[in-house]
Amino acid sequence: MSRISGCVRISGALTLAIAISALVPAALASPASPAGAPAPPAGAPAPPAGAPAAPTLATGDSRSVSQPTIPSACATLTAQLQTSNEQFSSANETTPPDTSRIQSALNSCGGSGKAVLLAPSGSNNAFLSGPLSLPASVDLVVEAGATLYASRNPASYQVSGQATCGTVASSDGGCKPFITVTGSSAGIMGTQSGSGSQGEINGRGDQDILGTSTTWWALSTAAKSGGKQNNPRLIESKGENNLTVYDIDLVNAPLFHVYFEAGNGLTVWGVRIKTPATARNTDGIDPDSATNVTVSNSYIQDGDDGIAIKTNSGAASNMTIENSHFYGTHGISIGSETQHGITNILVQNDTVSGTDTSGNVSGDNNGVRIKTDSSVGGKVSDVTYENICDTGVKHNLEFNPFYSSGNGSTTPDFTGIVVDGFKSVSSASSAQSVLEGFNTSNPLGLTLENVSLDQTGSTAEFANIGVFNTNFTPSGTDVTVTSISGSGSVPSCTFPAYPGL
Repeated sequence: MSRISGCVRISGALTLAIAISALVPAALASPASPAGAPAPPAGAPAPPAGAPAAPTLATGDSRSVSQPTIPSACATLTAQLQTSNEQFSSANETTPPDTSRIQSALNSCGGSGKAVLLAPSGSNNAFLSGPLSLPASVDLVVEAGATLYASRNPASYQVSGQATCGTVASSDGGCKPFITVTGSSAGIMGTQSGSGSQGEINGRGDQDILGTSTTWWALSTAAKSGGKQNNPRLIESKGENNLTVYDIDLVNAPLFHVYFEAGNGLTVWGVRIKTPATARNTDGIDPDSATNVTVSNSYIQDGDDGIAIKTNSGAASNMTIENSHFYGTHGISIGSETQHGITNILVQNDTVSGTDTSGNVSGDNNGVRIKTDSSVGGKVSDVTYENICDTGVKHNLEFNPFYSSGNGSTTPDFTGIVVDGFKSVSSASSAQSVLEGFNTSNPLGLTLENVSLDQTGSTAEFANIGVFNTNFTPSGTDVTVTSISGSGSVPSCTFPAYPGL
């Protein structure tokens, strides 16, 4: 089996090699659970007087997560449509023909712990549907060779009493998601072929909204000049637990791809998100006010944050983002809403490329970042980044409590942020990192260990920074930099091409 190497770093006597399969993800080892930073090796020099205490290292998802499996079938539906250009007849576009039969099968199989399979049939390779609800304990599985297409008819998504779906208005919330998860222990999955293709869900954000000459993405671009776009999210779960998204291709979402709010337990594994960097507000994975989240062995390309951990309705904690690759996104992000608190986030063995597969440069080109402001700020603590590799990125490290001009009383406070093993290559012109705390009472608490940036410019203020084997020394107003004891080395990096879909 062909495999793609990621980062390799030597830490003491331990060698960690990341090997991510381009076809079938490798098994995920359960994250370690250290109580704090590792003890220095025997004979290591004592830390200098006044050195900061060793930070607590994040352990991430508290669950023991392993590669998901596809359950047995409860029902199999075969494709009755075919397309090679994402287009269907006017009648089918107006009234998507597969909505009722897919929904009926999901309802009948709800609670079974089994799957509803969407299968190709001869030359028929397509399902066309309006919004779907995914009940508890059932998996929607799209087989390799089949694609589930989202309706282009905005009336299909209309939320009663809200702004008109498919328009720019003074408010948003006018569209239902394409798939709404309405019960716990559900799944959205695909099967793989021998050539590595997977089942696909296509939101058709690149196609004209029915009855208009404007695409969903063009609507988002227009809203940048004023107003809010009313576009459907591709997959949304609110208040449900134990959602699994596995081995499925999610492409061309009109808005966010996967939004998971106020739930305990999200596993995203082997997922390939492919939407261009130019498609505004198409976040990849958004865990919001959630706990126990793992994103693993995935490829994510979109026009906003690749990951956006936030707290719109409650605290967020215990998340692992690992062995994954990002292309043209706005980075692996925390924020901007952090007002309810975010803690214990582990980001490890990932790569970030500043351009997408078509050569489009990210519109907000970051590697790893924490972003907020005093209108939605709060405490972000115990965040660990290990073995991260960036290429073509503008802001490799961004910790920014002044992300927007909001002015309020929710004070940003970033503490226990550890970057251990980070390398950037071929950075964007005039690249620089942003290392800022909010004020003297709420300084950035940061450790930089085994960090090598090819462009070392930075802006920094209100920060207490411990450094070991790091090739730049931040400076600025109320910035204190202290040498600390450490171990290990800078990662060596390769950057895998996005797999063919």
